[in-house]
Amino acid sequence: MVYVLSHGSAGTISIPLTLIAGVYGMNFEYMPELTIWYGYPTVMAVMVLLAAFLLLHFRRQDWI
Repeated sequence: MVYVLSHGSAGTISIPLTLIAGVYGMNFEYMPELTIWYGYPTVMAVMVLLAAFLLLHFRRQDWI
């Protein structure tokens, strides 16, 4: 049971990061972040914080 939950939680952590990376991987011409010099570092920081939050949440719930 733990084996299945650990794979499920790994997928749950990576899916939001994949969604964010997919949106930023598209070649949009007019994105607000393209004109702001700290746009991409901010998105990377949000992705790291999101992954850390999900990882800590799953560990507190004893799912990992």
